[in-house]
Amino acid sequence: MAPFHGSDPKKFIADFHLSFHDDLVNSDEDAGVIVDRYHTPDIVQIADGHRMDRDNLIAHARPVRKNRPTARWEVHEAVAGGGRIAARSTLYVTNRKRDLTIEVYFFGEFTPDGRMRRGHTLTRTVPVAKT
Repeated sequence: MAPFHGSDPKKFIADFHLSFHDDLVNSDEDAGVIVDRYHTPDIVQIADGHRMDRDNLIAHARPVRKNRPTARWEVHEAVAGGGRIAARSTLYVTNRKRDLTIEVYFFGEFTPDGRMRRGHTLTRTVPVAKT
């Protein structure tokens, strides 16, 4: 059975990222427990060429929790088959009085229970328009 259970892939991936982010920044729950809720123990995520396993994801969560950024995902398109998904989206982040707009290209593999097993992400920060 696929993790998407017939749901719209755009909604699945947006909900996944937003729920994970919200649980991290709006909870005092242990970061490892939150990472494990959304990822398999053997998770490997490659973001812009940087490999992160479970321990790296937990370490990455610490500064995110400290800064408490707000985030909004706009998923433009997503396709899924079996346990795999590909999506193109824009991430809008406000962090320490700074607004960022980031184009995101994501390719992932999920387990039937909806946890991420593998993820490959390429990003590009959109330059601020000069006025």
